[in-house]
Amino acid sequence: MLRKRTGDEIEICDSAGRTFLAKLRAESDGVSASLESELGATRPPAIDIVLAQGVPKGAKMDFVVEKATELGVGRIVPFVSERTQGSGAERAGKVERWRRVARAAAQQCGRADVPAVDAPLDWTELCALMGGFDRALVPWELAPRQALREVLPALLAGARSVLIAIGPEGGLSHAEVERAVAAGATPVSLGSRILRTETAGLVACSAILYESGDL
Repeated sequence: MLRKRTGDEIEICDSAGRTFLAKLRAESDGVSASLESELGATRPPAIDIVLAQGVPKGAKMDFVVEKATELGVGRIVPFVSERTQGSGAERAGKVERWRRVARAAAQQCGRADVPAVDAPLDWTELCALMGGFDRALVPWELAPRQALREVLPALLAGARSVLIAIGPEGGLSHAEVERAVAAGATPVSLGSRILRTETAGLVACSAILYESGDL
């Protein structure tokens, strides 16, 4: 903004997700902008994506929440599992922070809505939710290695809602994946390279958005 001059055009987003084209005007007592036209509100993705994220260490969850919001994820469900690190009290204290991060990210990217950020669940509670979605996918490093571009069309055919469950550092155990499969989930591979927990969910969401025509 410091490099902008009078007459330069900028885009302004309001809290309703509407975007306007405006022209800047520099004056002696400050800077103002006049609205020129409305560019319209951003539309939600064709597929409602819920990202269930195994709570990682430190501030990594802030990053996941921010970037998932920018991508258009409709809901973020933190969860704890066998290999989750950190205390329950510590995680509980961060929920409101994650919600603030989501609100700020929604405003920055021009979303008309703010994704819900749930209080952390355990793995059993998360598995109980999986049947409520058209598809539930569990990216797992030990899943059969099939290219997502080959399996996603069939997995997403007719789907309007998808849950993606990403394990924490250390991943998910065999027993946890078996429990998810029993609940209706499908393990999928994200390729030959093992991704960090804060990367894997964003890659999976991006692949689904691309396949559904939103990217």
